Amino acid sequence: MDNHFDVIVIGAGAAGLTAGIYLSRAKVNTLILNEGVVGGQMVLTHEIANYPGVENISGYELSRIMKTQAQKFGCTIKSNIKITSLDLTDDLKKITVNNKTTYTAHAVIIATGGRSRMLGAIGEDVFKGKGISYCATCDGDFFQDKEIIVVGGGNSALEEAVSLTKYASKLTIVHQFDHFQALEHYVDEAKKNEKISFIMESKIIEFIGDEKLESVKIQNQATQEITEMKIDGVFIFIGYIPNTELFEGIIELNQWKEIIVDKDMKTNLSGVFAAGDSNQKKYRQVTTAVADGTIAALSASEYVFNKKELSEQALAN
Repeated sequence: MDNHFDVIVIGAGAAGLTAGIYLSRAKVNTLILNEGVVGGQMVLTHEIANYPGVENISGYELSRIMKTQAQKFGCTIKSNIKITSLDLTDDLKKITVNNKTTYTAHAVIIATGGRSRMLGAIGEDVFKGKGISYCATCDGDFFQDKEIIVVGGGNSALEEAVSLTKYASKLTIVHQFDHFQALEHYVDEAKKNEKISFIMESKIIEFIGDEKLESVKIQNQATQEITEMKIDGVFIFIGYIPNTELFEGIIELNQWKEIIVDKDMKTNLSGVFAAGDSNQKKYRQVTTAVADGTIAALSASEYVFNKKELSEQALAN
């Protein structure tokens, strides 16, 4: 019985930790299983200044507080593990980690989050963290008075580009199409900024440097002409990949591999809920992940309570 819980939460980002707080405080026996570092993408954020009630806080500190809260209420957290198999279709859910330990629960909340999409250009893996970044709030201040590139043409790319001009002396937006996919407001704001210039219908095909990034090769999509540009840093904002590979063929996903849920965060499987950035949604913020985690926890708690009540009634009869 040591490995049996009322609810298992998969993932310890903002959504997963919030679910753990709500469930444990409601005296629901809860286990959080996390394959990486507790805090998820939140840990990568240098400063969070739009979390209600908190003027500003680092993502690392906010995740530490959430973790402490969950544990204080009795939530068990196991991190840096590898989920090697799972069965979510039966009434009793089973999750095996590291090929040896199996945990069971009446309900499961999936909160595995996601990761930034990579370009796939030559040298990208080499210079990640050495001139290439996927998080403006994390790394923007490292490029004070430097010349940088922002890759992308959506809302996030243009919004982050404008934000990065607080630090950079010059910023170039490189986009593979001849038009932007962003809202007109973001496009106008970027075009009005004197620090920002544009290279359209082009893509970075190679990152070059020694100990750190020094230049990039840019290929024009129309002419195939390749030019080399000296640069201090590159920020890439070309989309988001949900961490849902583990659930393909098990949970209903949309065409972008995001988990489809209803308003109560229920998936297509009974007793399986999902919350946070792995879900089908438009906006991905700490606050939206926290909201999802709250709803999923309340829904899972109600599900577990009803299961126990039905079980007790069956025994009584």
